[in-house]
Amino acid sequence: MTTYRAPVTDMQFLLRNVFKAEELFATMPGTSEVSDDLIDAIIEEAAKLIEGLIAPINQTGDRQGCRFENGVVTTPEGFKEAFAAWSAGGWAGLTGSVEFGGQGMPKVLSALIEEMAFGANPSFALYTILTTGATLALSQHGSEALKQRFLPKLYAGTWSGTMCLTEPQAGTDLGMINSKAVPNADGRYNVTGTKIFITAGEHDLTENIIHFVLAKLPDAPAGPHGISLFLVPKLLVDESANLTGQKNNVTCGSIEHKMGIKASATCVMNFEDSQGFLVGEPNNGLVTMFTMMNYERLSMGLQGNGLAESSYQIASDYARERLQGRAPTGPQLAEKAADPIIVHPDVRRMLLTMRANIVAGRALSLYAAFQLDIARFHQDAAARNQADQLVALLIPVQKAYCTDRGFESCVLGQQVLGGHGYIAEWGLEQNVRDVRIAQIYEGANGIQALDLMGRKTVRNKGELLDVLVAEMDEFIKSQQSVAAMQPYLKIFAEGKQRLVDTTNAVIKSATDQPDEIGAASYAYMELLGLTLYCFMWQRILAAALVALDAGTGDRSYLESLVKTGEFFLYRLMPRSKSLVEEIAAGAAPLMAMSAEQF
Repeated sequence: MTTYRAPVTDMQFLLRNVFKAEELFATMPGTSEVSDDLIDAIIEEAAKLIEGLIAPINQTGDRQGCRFENGVVTTPEGFKEAFAAWSAGGWAGLTGSVEFGGQGMPKVLSALIEEMAFGANPSFALYTILTTGATLALSQHGSEALKQRFLPKLYAGTWSGTMCLTEPQAGTDLGMINSKAVPNADGRYNVTGTKIFITAGEHDLTENIIHFVLAKLPDAPAGPHGISLFLVPKLLVDESANLTGQKNNVTCGSIEHKMGIKASATCVMNFEDSQGFLVGEPNNGLVTMFTMMNYERLSMGLQGNGLAESSYQIASDYARERLQGRAPTGPQLAEKAADPIIVHPDVRRMLLTMRANIVAGRALSLYAAFQLDIARFHQDAAARNQADQLVALLIPVQKAYCTDRGFESCVLGQQVLGGHGYIAEWGLEQNVRDVRIAQIYEGANGIQALDLMGRKTVRNKGELLDVLVAEMDEFIKSQQSVAAMQPYLKIFAEGKQRLVDTTNAVIKSATDQPDEIGAASYAYMELLGLTLYCFMWQRILAAALVALDAGTGDRSYLESLVKTGEFFLYRLMPRSKSLVEEIAAGAAPLMAMSAEQF
């Protein structure tokens, strides 16, 4: 089978040629030292670690899974050593606050590294990203004392973090949680409750696990506005960040038996008068927690991209080597009994669909990550505000559309291999199982679509979309003098207008027909996702044409980008027309049947 190869060339092209990362980082004081050379060094070093140590334990981790005995979780062979190397390399604190031992790097870099890790070994990647999210919430909302005590060990990878939101009766509707937090005289809280689906809730990779737990104070108002966030360590820690040797009544009740990501411990966690510390303001826990949710949801899209890339590598290598049948135009390898299956148009359809969506998905993820960095580092308040607006619009789409396309790509890769794609040794059946969860957790894709259509579009009368459309229009204007871009821009402009017209139509119809929001939501998410992928391909094509004209870079690679982009525009982008028709059909066909008729 193919060994995972980090797509460093693609990543460097996007950063240097498409997004001009060095130029952007130079405009922001917090990132002014992040040069192209530093970016290359970080990405290439991460690729070595991921290819050499993390990828090789992916399939063995899947076979062995995590073991649960007497409340103790043991990770598969090689995971402890790989995590120790990850921590020793400083990767856990890559984007962390320099003041507390982090490296202060932009999210764009960690996004690329996350994609590599997910492509190589998604179970391992999950242990790393939860800590990153936990440190983000703490660094932005925790007290100075909590940051001093907990951040350095989390950045060092000595301790790890979790998010504890879901309960048996409360998933999407977190206002239904039952976990309680009772204040003590010393300012701490006793936290009691049961949480489910807790990734990395218990394991043997770090000496302590720091849980971020949603719970309600005794006098909290009902519903989501009565939730607070608490930091609850597995083992008690003194004020100097030393372990006291005392447990904190935090126990793992069981781990889930799952379809995929089997080397990632998904735990039922029980808290019983566990000592906790309030993070942020009382009854403001959802807002505090959602500081990290945009980052975590971005990570899920990166999981889709990463496993799609892994599947593409396996499928494309196989298609060039597997001999079956003859090319429609006649034998290509006359000395052989058959031609490689890459000669068949339908195999190319699958491979090109995979590659076109992978490259666009990677670009969209970087585009969203750049907005997170601008919102964090930029000095200009207007720039930060615009970036925040784009993040609000982009993240639901990036999470849902990239994971949908990621799953599609893994299935297509499996199809390219035929029967071999169903066999464990090739790795594709594992990819299909591992990628499936990305469409579900951190907010199922239907919820992302509903959030996009309802809160992010209809409620604000399309104001967020206006910000994005202004960026699209600015790009189109910048390319008017480039003759080779004109056929591409025409397709893009038409797709953009379909999106705008459809948005206005849904906003109008939803005024007196509330069901229209939910009825349109998923197809609208796909329409916006497809249009964003088209936008990304416009930028990629423009950059590739500039490089070709200048004679810089690998010509064959650049030409492959142009050909893949043209495939997207002529074979995939037309689907936007059918999505527009689906949305226009409205809510009536969905709501006509009674519940009893289902």
